[in-house]
Amino acid sequence: MKKLFEKNEVMFAVVLIIIYVVGNSVMMNISEDALVQNIGAAVFNAVMSALLFIFIRKNDLMKHVGLCRSEVSAAKMWLYIPLIVGAAGTMVFGIGLEMSPEATVFRTVKMLFVGFLEEVIFRGFLFKGICKSNVTRAIVISSVTFGIGHVVNLFNGYDLLNNIVQIVFAIVVGFLLVFIFHRTGSLLACIGFHSLNNCVTGFASGEYLINALGSVHAAEIAISAAKTVILAIYMIYVIKLPKRKTEIKSAQ
Repeated sequence: MKKLFEKNEVMFAVVLIIIYVVGNSVMMNISEDALVQNIGAAVFNAVMSALLFIFIRKNDLMKHVGLCRSEVSAAKMWLYIPLIVGAAGTMVFGIGLEMSPEATVFRTVKMLFVGFLEEVIFRGFLFKGICKSNVTRAIVISSVTFGIGHVVNLFNGYDLLNNIVQIVFAIVVGFLLVFIFHRTGSLLACIGFHSLNNCVTGFASGEYLINALGSVHAAEIAISAAKTVILAIYMIYVIKLPKRKTEIKSAQ
């Protein structure tokens, strides 16, 4: 893997994406039992995260992939409050468990590692790899690929409309997070948001909004639209932040 990374970082990222997508799809389809599905996916993501972290640490790539402190103060990033609201805000519309407590615990563990893996792979490796030739292309490709990658959920039981809404939201989130990484040089806030956003979906029932709007789909669209607006406004602010010295040097 080290030779592949040194030769072609983009291809290295693509290989990781394939392993990640196939592995999770297999684990989520090994049983109809939610507990078994989540145990399998949690173990797979935990092992892949550990191996990837060891690879990054061993090859001195921590700063390269953004596993380091931000070069921009939290105050200038609005204390990342829009990210927290965008991730956890849906819980105000109702809290509940759709699965058993055991399955929910393993799902939460799984999602924590999903946040780490997807950020490191899509932002840390894919974005940085394409960035070597064209920054704009890197931003677009890594963000859109991240969003479209969620189409795999169609095979994991999601209905078409739900999946389309998820893909659109994921693309918007992809652009925001890549801009945060590009401006701050750190993926830590992105990983935190991603993991929190994924975990909250297992507890946010949306019951109050569903009752008010009369359908689950309408509630999901309303929630996604509200979160998209909040994160889009924040993205505009992040884009306008002054460039870091390392950004300016890499663009020259």
